[in-house]
Amino acid sequence: SKPLRKSIAKGFTREGFIIDLAEDGPAGINAAIEVEYDVIILDVMMPGMDGFEVLKELRKAEIDSKIIMLTARITIEDRVMGLEDGADDYLIKPFAWKELLARVRKLIQNRYGIKSAELNVGDLRVDTRAGRIWSKDTEIFLRPRELKMLEYLAHRVGEVVSRTELTEHVFDDALELKSNAVDSAICNIRKQLVLQGCENIISTIPRRGYLLESPTS
Repeated sequence: SKPLRKSIAKGFTREGFIIDLAEDGPAGINAAIEVEYDVIILDVMMPGMDGFEVLKELRKAEIDSKIIMLTARITIEDRVMGLEDGADDYLIKPFAWKELLARVRKLIQNRYGIKSAELNVGDLRVDTRAGRIWSKDTEIFLRPRELKMLEYLAHRVGEVVSRTELTEHVFDDALELKSNAVDSAICNIRKQLVLQGCENIISTIPRRGYLLESPTS
């Protein structure tokens, strides 16, 4: 329902997540094809095309985002059907907001093979749950978007991440961004890291993007 969508969106935005809303199944499928989402929250009860049909179409299109189903249906058969069709988790309505948040965070950790909410890259320590960063015992303070950008790079440590990927995962409205927004954010992140002794851990890969590497790797 619209109130539920708005409530969930408000909650995740408050927690620093970048989210998109889809009013129905076809709109959700189109969005998932265009943007690579970490997690998709899929309501079973939707007009026209229900969540199970959407789930099948997403997996048929080889969308590998983690998917959590929301439903008022409580039968074991329905839950099994969703999991067999490719859902990663299942939450029965009504549910507690904190539980949904915890399950989404866990799915993100699973997506990137992370066993803890804390990421470590050399002397850099990123607490994704608290939204805080340290170099050894000194906390590093970044702007919210810069923090999310560094957190995403830490999730992808050792991989080249394109500007497009950073834009999609960090900025709410990519269409209104200045062309140098990502570069400017990376520049300030590097500056703050250098001030705390974390030098040369973010490399620019020409025409490809950015690479966060552990100095010990």
